[in-house]
Amino acid sequence: MSLRQAPEFADRPVGPQIVGPHLCNLLTVYSVPDSGDERGRIVTMSNTPMAANPLTRSVLEIDEYASGLGWDQPARLFALVDTARLRAEEPALAAQLDLPDEPAAAGLTPIEQDEVPAGKPLDEFLGTIAWPDAVAGCALTVERLMLPPSAEAQVPQGLDGAKLAKWVADHPERQEVRMTVAVLRDGTRESALRLRDKDTPTEVLTGPDLVPGLADALTATFAD
Repeated sequence: MSLRQAPEFADRPVGPQIVGPHLCNLLTVYSVPDSGDERGRIVTMSNTPMAANPLTRSVLEIDEYASGLGWDQPARLFALVDTARLRAEEPALAAQLDLPDEPAAAGLTPIEQDEVPAGKPLDEFLGTIAWPDAVAGCALTVERLMLPPSAEAQVPQGLDGAKLAKWVADHPERQEVRMTVAVLRDGTRESALRLRDKDTPTEVLTGPDLVPGLADALTATFAD
């Protein structure tokens, strides 16, 4: 399976549509600077474990894709499209995307969307989008600095965003982590966490509730 960038279902766009705001709580994660622009790359996911759950497979594929781009990358947003539906309804597009016409290829195809705005808070950006019916789910991968619960208790009161980010960046117990979170329309969710100082596939932690605030924000993009 491959990760692709923003094709369309004929006259039905895959990308998000702008709607009113939803709010989410991402209080325990802090931004790291965005850098680089690797948009448009197409990478075959050849080494991703064949997890039983299609959503878990998609999360691991996106994690592997992001890992191949390196660290200090901007956030990336993906539409998750049902692979069988894509092959059935748009065979020419499926062929263009090199999707094999086999039962084993059933699952979800991640399609990278346009660049996430660097100057806008992530929760505010997610609160402005919704998806067309052709999209079965969505995923986001983003780098953050995280603190253990013991260190969070030490956060000084009254710091603004910039000062708080600097305080976290200077903390000796900080951990830089890449979070990949995916949700489906029915509320199913999955996530993967990869620490920068343990940057190997065998150290990737997966689970549905690792980043609940971000999962809630992605789920809200499918609200009516």
